[in-house]
Amino acid sequence: MHSFSMKIRIIVGALHFVGRLESERAPGTCAAFLAHLPFRGKLIQARWSGEAAWIPLGELNFGVSAENSTSDPAPGQLLLYPGGVSETEILFPYGSCRFASKFGQLAGSHFITIVEGAEQLGSLGERVLWEGAQDIAFEAE
Repeated sequence: MHSFSMKIRIIVGALHFVGRLESERAPGTCAAFLAHLPFRGKLIQARWSGEAAWIPLGELNFGVSAENSTSDPAPGQLLLYPGGVSETEILFPYGSCRFASKFGQLAGSHFITIVEGAEQLGSLGERVLWEGAQDIAFEAE
């Protein structure tokens, strides 16, 4: 299987998504993330970015710099922010979003696009907003 067609399974409780790695546009980020699979974390409501959840990763260093960067991801376009102005994180937009922190607007590397399960993005938003932190798992498909 070619890396550009590699898929990632994303599980948040009863919600299941399949994401496509953006290996052509963000090859370093995708390779670094693959090296961490399976990846588990906590998904919480974003404070500054609008309709998005995030996985705070503190000082975790993926050893990558920004590539395929955006501040305005569409719903289902996951970003990896490698740290700098704010802590390392993965942003998971489920609606209208502008990536930011308490320090202002940020740009993150768009490295996964949801290709199956996008109809559940609203449910994901409701879960993190009304039920709090959710377990999230990323696995190779």
